Amino acid sequence: MSMFKKLSVATLIVSLLILFSIIAGCGGGKQADEAKSSQPVKWTANSVWPPENHQSAGLQEFAEKVKKATNGKVEISVQTGGALGYKGPELLKVVRDGLVQVSDILTSGVAGDEPIFGVVTLPFLIQSFEEGKILNDIARPYFDKVAEEKWQQKILYVAPWPAAGLWSKGKVESVAQMKGLKTRTYDKNGALVMEAVGGTPYPLPFSEVYSALATGVIDSVLTSTPTAVDAKFWEVLKYYAPINVTMATDLVTVNLKAFNALDKETREALIKAGKEMETEMWAKVAKLDKEKEALCNEKGIVTVKPSKEYMNELSAITKNIREEWLKTAPPEAKEIVAKFQKQVGRQ
Repeated sequence: MSMFKKLSVATLIVSLLILFSIIAGCGGGKQADEAKSSQPVKWTANSVWPPENHQSAGLQEFAEKVKKATNGKVEISVQTGGALGYKGPELLKVVRDGLVQVSDILTSGVAGDEPIFGVVTLPFLIQSFEEGKILNDIARPYFDKVAEEKWQQKILYVAPWPAAGLWSKGKVESVAQMKGLKTRTYDKNGALVMEAVGGTPYPLPFSEVYSALATGVIDSVLTSTPTAVDAKFWEVLKYYAPINVTMATDLVTVNLKAFNALDKETREALIKAGKEMETEMWAKVAKLDKEKEALCNEKGIVTVKPSKEYMNELSAITKNIREEWLKTAPPEAKEIVAKFQKQVGRQ
């Protein structure tokens, strides 16, 4: 064989080897990409509430729904009881900054950063659980817009709390008897109510409530029945007046960048799971309220049903609070209240 032919054969062999190498490399890359895409997306979800609380339990159930709905593409690890160290009022920023992908957020608890979220807990705006759902449905599009555009997160679902009542060491049956109370409040509106009746509001974190009651720093709490059970109020308090000051809600949100990184099918599955969870949570909470109150009664808490006169006094006081809040509220909040009042037939 001539030298020319030997070189030609050698060149051909080298060329074929390079081609095979490129093909193999491409195949390996594709396989690597496929292997990578088949790995589940793992998110952490934060809750400040104890694991037995209905909000924490709902978040865990939602995580299970998501895993099933996405065929395992998204796995959410739920951390409850404030285990991650984040405080309630900072959670909008925590999710926005991607410090945690998902969080349960007390709506009114972040109203300091985003005032429109305070609208759903204006004292005595609603008069029943059903009206609470109406108000939240009206507010939801406004909440979605500000969450995404300003806070870079998507609301997956909204879950209610039973309405807040007054838990105290002494029996309270009138506005006059509220004077001088040192009361833990969870939002600005609750604080304004206590100031209006001559009490002193204490905006303490949930984790400090029990010790504050035990040591006498406070003598009463505005909150719902599940929270009373979580804190074992029967060990430090005696009475419960279901005066329905406000009905709080929790938002469960996901960092928008993390959400948008998912494929369209997975995003849609997440949204659907959120809608299902929201429907289930609203259905459960009315029943939950009665169950938790009964448990507190069994443990020694005495329920003191408020009289019509007492409720009328409170309504008169909170009307002024609502009007003052609306004077400086975002225009969208005023729209929400106007639409709500029109739908329920009140002005």
